[in-house]
Amino acid sequence: MSCSLSLMSVSALGDDNPSRDESHAGLANFVVQDCGSCHGLTLKGGLGPPLRPENLGHLPAEAIAAVIREGVPGTAMPPWKPLLSPEEIHWISQHLKSGALVSPGNAYLEE
Repeated sequence: MSCSLSLMSVSALGDDNPSRDESHAGLANFVVQDCGSCHGLTLKGGLGPPLRPENLGHLPAEAIAAVIREGVPGTAMPPWKPLLSPEEIHWISQHLKSGALVSPGNAYLEE
C-alpha cells in the first residue's frame, strides 16, 4: 500500500496557533480518506475492522495508538510512524476512541 501524506505536524504548532484547527481538520480528513480506504469511509469496516467507539471501547487509547504507530504484521494495516508524528497518532487514537470523528454533524463522515 503506498500513500502520500502532507500534514503539518501537530507537534510543531503552539497552543495559541490558529493553524492547529487546520491541522486537526487535515488529520480528520486523513482518517476519512486514508484509514477509510480500508476501514470504510464511515469507519464501519471494510477490508479492515470498524473503527467506531462501540468497536474500540474495550481498548485503551494507547493500544489504538500502538496499532496506528506499529501496524499489524501479516495484515494490510501498515505502520504509520514514518508519516505521522507521535502527537498526530495520539490525536487520532483519542478521537477514534471518543467517537468525535463519527459524531452526528461531523462533515468529514456525513453520508
